[in-house]
Amino acid sequence: MDTSSFDALRIGTDIQRRLGVKTSRDEPLARFTTMRVGGPADLFAIAHNAFELRGLLKFARSRGLAHTVLGRGSNVVIADAGLRGLVILDRAEGATVRDDTFVAEAGVPMARAATLAQEAGLSGLEFGLAIPGTVGGAVWANAGAHGSDVAGVIETANVLLADGSEQRLPAPELGLGYRESRFKIVGSERVETEGADGTGSDGVGATLDTPPEVVLGATFRLEPTDPATIKERLDEIRHWRQAHQPLGIPSAGSVFRNPPGDRSAGALIEGLELKGTTEGGATVSAKHANFIVNDRRGTAADVRRLAERVRQTVARATGIELAFEIVFLGDWAGGAGRETDRGTKS
Repeated sequence: MDTSSFDALRIGTDIQRRLGVKTSRDEPLARFTTMRVGGPADLFAIAHNAFELRGLLKFARSRGLAHTVLGRGSNVVIADAGLRGLVILDRAEGATVRDDTFVAEAGVPMARAATLAQEAGLSGLEFGLAIPGTVGGAVWANAGAHGSDVAGVIETANVLLADGSEQRLPAPELGLGYRESRFKIVGSERVETEGADGTGSDGVGATLDTPPEVVLGATFRLEPTDPATIKERLDEIRHWRQAHQPLGIPSAGSVFRNPPGDRSAGALIEGLELKGTTEGGATVSAKHANFIVNDRRGTAADVRRLAERVRQTVARATGIELAFEIVFLGDWAGGAGRETDRGTKS
């Protein structure tokens, strides 16, 4: 998609007139990501519900506009130069319980989904407490933690397909694997996580001729369980995170996927004594080696340079090429690696 002729003023006026959704130009995006870095969006809009989300997506697609969907921005690093085109912040957060299923729109935070399911006496989403992203990003990445993942509980996903139609796809058609799904593939092209979420990918995109499919919501099949028992499990997960992860400090979650086999990316990094390694305002967490934290003065370029440095160090020392779990979004042409991602993400 060509962004050189993107007229933010004209397009924003058209969106407000046709959809009734307010827009802003040159909106700083750092505050919409958990890493707290990133430059501005050419044009920015918040989808407060599923109707607005559908409208914004269809508007952008019908006009061939570059667009990116952000959820909680929990495993993305947006370039200091920002994101071109239209950025849609997904705040469609409707959720309901139907018998033994939990139905949620894409913008529902996974931690809230875990809590709502617990209150309804439904077990299976407890791992969501450890996922800082949204339902849409969690499905996109098949997010998981504490021995569970989306693939183990999802029944269907409501999806906006590339042709603009909507379908409710059953779990076997979602292509879920370790941090993988069909939503990372557009036609025959793959949105590479090394530069393409949405822990969720919670904001993903690429400049592709065919619009990526977008998760609009999901239905999870859960098990009726005593709410008190589920709460105990949630408390265990909460305490584990407090003890082992750098909570309360800007980060994007796990930087790298675990390599194949019974190996841990964090253990590899820690074994090379890389905890505390710093690049500008970015540091490898002293609490969990697979986290990079930002001292609130760091830049996206700092984060990416440090991540690349860690990956290269691990590769030289062990021969293992770690794959990124975080997603680098935006215009990186000015530094800190190659330019990779623009466009649409869910």
